[in-house]
Formats: sequence, structure tokens, C-alpha cells
Amino acid sequence: MATLLKNVTNSIWHAFNSLATDSSGNVMKSKLKVLTANIGTLLDLYGVEKGLDHYRSTSTLNFHHFKYYLLKEVFSSLADTLPLPALRDYEARIDEVCWLVCKRIYTPRDLLPETCLLPLFRVFCMLGQLTHLGGDIYQVLLESSEAGLITSQLVTSLGKQWDNDAYNGLTHNTAGFKFGTFLALLESKYLVGSEPPVLQEVVTGLADTFLCDVIKKGNLMKRGYLLPTMREYWFVLQPTQLAYYKSMDERELCGVINLDPNCWVDTKMNKILIHTSDNRCIELASHDHRSRLQWTSAVQLAICQSGSSQGYQRNLAARRQKQRKLDEAEDRRRSSLIHDMGVQLQAEKMARVAAELQAKELKVAQEKQLSELEALLQVETQAKRDEEIVRNLQARVLREEWEKREELEQLQEEQRMLLEQERAKRREFEIKQKEKEEQLMAAESRLKELEEERERLDKELQKARDKIFFVEHTVSRDINKSGTKVRRTMSFMPSTKDRP
Repeated sequence: MATLLKNVTNSIWHAFNSLATDSSGNVMKSKLKVLTANIGTLLDLYGVEKGLDHYRSTSTLNFHHFKYYLLKEVFSSLADTLPLPALRDYEARIDEVCWLVCKRIYTPRDLLPETCLLPLFRVFCMLGQLTHLGGDIYQVLLESSEAGLITSQLVTSLGKQWDNDAYNGLTHNTAGFKFGTFLALLESKYLVGSEPPVLQEVVTGLADTFLCDVIKKGNLMKRGYLLPTMREYWFVLQPTQLAYYKSMDERELCGVINLDPNCWVDTKMNKILIHTSDNRCIELASHDHRSRLQWTSAVQLAICQSGSSQGYQRNLAARRQKQRKLDEAEDRRRSSLIHDMGVQLQAEKMARVAAELQAKELKVAQEKQLSELEALLQVETQAKRDEEIVRNLQARVLREEWEKREELEQLQEEQRMLLEQERAKRREFEIKQKEKEEQLMAAESRLKELEEERERLDKELQKARDKIFFVEHTVSRDINKSGTKVRRTMSFMPSTKDRP
């Protein structure tokens, strides 16, 4: 059951921590088996420690792993919801077992008897917070305001005056107390000079308030069932019941009035009337008006808290813790706001100083600018005069430029005409040159034809020579045959030298 484990986590951590042999935050499984077996026995579960051998592959466990094992293998066997008295009974027995494991660390004490240590231990574990310090290291710490709440009740129960300012001055630098440190604070500062029986009675009242959720104790008159007479009893009010005893030692219980959300209370004359869910009306009476108002308010509170699955003091502690977180967040917000306001104020101061410097600089700059403007005005006046002079000069230069431009245009016109003449001459020259080129090409063509004609004539001449040679060869042969006649005939033919 997650609720039960959550309520006893701090006491289990104290037992776990007392089994550690070093500061690593790990404990041997063999030691944890004993603690697990004892917790299982209290819950009527047997053999739950055997699963530790197969849980994880290491020989040691840190508290986070051990708590997870308890949740899955031990506390999960319980019902999801338990009645508040049964839940308180389980918590008391588990706290006692854990105290037996770890009490050697905190005993013996100089002032507090050993019988007072277990109730204080249980109250410390109920109001403390399990804090993760990094790695496998955990620590149960009691916030200084919660420690002040316990201490103030002890001090006022001893009949002493509680000085809250002195306590705050003593603990303002302390974030939280370990159990041993808290006991040392009580013994050295607030319980000095108290007798053990008195301390036992005071611590018992403290345990009743925080562990048993006792809202109020006191004497009241109760009307009997059989005899309609008022009889005085010692009443103890809790969220789920209003028990009454014969005397304030609370040894002999006379009866219990069960309270639930269906009950309601009112007053009639000097009586306190409690209407139960079974249509009974319990009539009570107090000795004075103030006591009647206190008891009426207390019974109404008990009826309102009777439907809660957690104890009244645990709910108050959770509300205080939530409020502390809200206050811390608000303090951080305020600190941030104050810091931001300081930064903003400093920025505004710097901005004001910068503005003043800027104003001075601006004034100097304005004066300088004014003097510069005056100088510029003078310069501008002189510049206007100079501009007038320059304008006149420009007008004269412009006239000269126009005259020069006219001359230039006239020259350009003359050049244009000359250029046109040159172009005409060039075109005429190009025409003549083209004609000469055509004549040259015709002469070349004629020369080529003459060359071809000469080659043709050479060929014909060669043919004629060949014929003559043939004729000469024939004639020579004939001369050889015919003699002189032929030689005469050959004397009339031209020689080879005379041939063209």
C-alpha cells in the first residue's frame, strides 16, 4: 500500500542508514533481509526477504532501490485503502521496529530518558522530509519551522515561556535538522533542568497530538443512557472518535462516540449536542461558556477530518509544507522583484545622470551650434555676395561660351562640308580604283588566254617538229637511196636554228 509506505519511509530510512558501514549510501543485502523480514512479519507476510537475492545483480542496494523493492514485494500485498486506526497501528509497529534497529546511534542521552526517544523519533519521522543529496545519498531532515513547532509545544507544556524570535535567531542559518542534531538542540537549549517524569508526560502529550491526532482533551459532563443524570468524564477527541475515561490517566475506558462525516454538532442552552449517524443524540455539558465554545469548535473540526484517509496532523504538515513551498516561491519572486526593482532603480539613476550629462552636453552643443550658426550666417551672407559675383561671371562666361559655341558650330559645319568633299573624292577614287582593278583583272585574264594560246602553239610547234623530224628521217633515208637529188631538195629547207 503506497500510503503506508509513504508514511513510514522516513523511519525505514533511519533503519537503512544505521545498517550502512560506509558513506556510499549502499547497504548489503544480507543486512536488509533482516529488516525486510521484520517488516513483513508485522504485515503478516513471511518470506518476503528471499526475493532480495534475485533483485538486481549487485550485492548492495541504495535506499531508492530498497524502497522500490518494499513497494512491489511487501506493501503491495496490503489493501489499497485501510481504516485510519489500522493505518496508525501499522505505522506504530513499523516505526518501533525501525527504532530498535537504529536507536544505538542516538542512545544513551544526557537528559532525555530512553522512553521519550521513540515518541520523539516517530514525530520527527512524521514531520521530516526525505532529501536527496546526490548520487545514492539520502537524508531525512526536519525543517526549522517544523522543529520550532515541536519545540514550542514541549516548552509551553513544561510551563516555560516560548521565545520565537530567539529561536529564529538561533536557527536562521539552518535549513533543517537531523534527528541527532534536533535531540542535541532540545537537551542543550530548551529541556535543561526538567525532570525525567515531567519530560515523559510532556513527550507523551506531544505524541498524542501528532501521532494519535488528539485534537482536544478535558473534562466534560455527559448524560447517561439509562440514568438521565450528568456525570463528569475525561474526554479525548480524535478525528474519528470521542473517547471518555473515568480519569485523566486514561486507563479505564468508559465508552467511545464514533464520528463520521454524517455527524453534526450544535448547542442548546448550556449543552453540546452531538448527533451521530445512527440517529443518536449525545448530550454533553461544560463548566463554562468558553470551554463549551472550544469543545464545540473542536468536535466540528473532528467531524470534518473524520472522512480523511490520512491523519489530521499529517494533513496539517502537508499543508504547511505546501505553504512553505509557496512562501519560498513568493520569497524568490519578491527577491527577484526587489532585485529587478534595484536594477531598474540603478538603471533609472544612471539614466538620470546620463540625461543630466546629455542635457549639459546638449546645452554646450546648442551654444556651440548657435555660434556655428552665426558664423555660418556670416559665411552664407558672404557666400551670397560671392555667389552674385560668380553668377555675373558665369553669365559673362556663358555669353563667351555661346560665342565660342557658334564659332565651333561654324567650324563643325565647315569640317562637315570638307568631310563630304573628301567622301565624294574617296568614292570617285574608289570607283576609278575599281575600274583599274577590273582592267587589271581583264589584262590578267587576257594574259592567261595568251599564255594558254602560247602553250597551244608550243604544242602545235612540237608536233610540227616531230613531223619534220620524221620527214627528215624519211628524207635522209631516201637520200641514202636516191643520192644527190635529195640533198638538193633539203638545201631549200630552213635549218633548226632558224625555227621559232
